[in-house]
Amino acid sequence: MKKVFSFLVLAFLSTSLFAQTTWNVDPAHARLGFSINHMGISDVDGLFKKFDVSATASKADFSDAVFQLSADVNSIDTEIEMRDNHLKNADFFNVEKYPKLTFKSTSIKAVSKDRYKLTGDLTLHGVTKPVTMNLWYRGTIDNAQSKTTNSGFQLTGVLKRSDFNLGSQFPSAMLSDEVQIKADGEFIKK
Repeated sequence: MKKVFSFLVLAFLSTSLFAQTTWNVDPAHARLGFSINHMGISDVDGLFKKFDVSATASKADFSDAVFQLSADVNSIDTEIEMRDNHLKNADFFNVEKYPKLTFKSTSIKAVSKDRYKLTGDLTLHGVTKPVTMNLWYRGTIDNAQSKTTNSGFQLTGVLKRSDFNLGSQFPSAMLSDEVQIKADGEFIKK
């Protein structure tokens, strides 16, 4: 009987210690941005103002984390309304037909302390492709003011717009094929 009780206690503790924890992005402390080169002489920056991201992990260093993102493509903002409207039409994102972009990670691999390669499926403009990004886990704190536990991340990488059929009639001499991605976010433990 003692062995059965010990086994049950051990099973309970192991599932409690290794249980998945969900983290949700804090929109007030998050940004999903991009930058593209225009005509080889300047960069144009933008962001998506409406997005949601969650992470689940059972390890404190997030080395087993799974991230999911959904963004409202219609919320694109480059601070120039005319350009934003052009980006929303069929020449680029075609938000009428493809209103969301989504990402779900499929693997995470440690590169060095707190640095990872995050791979997942990105669906954008009706095309789903695997992409790999750099993920920096910036740490976890207990926020005494809000009584929450917060973790910070920065994601960087490069996407090719040609992979997603974005602006195919605009040559790379006008708009670079490579689009720099930079996302920062604080996540709150549920």
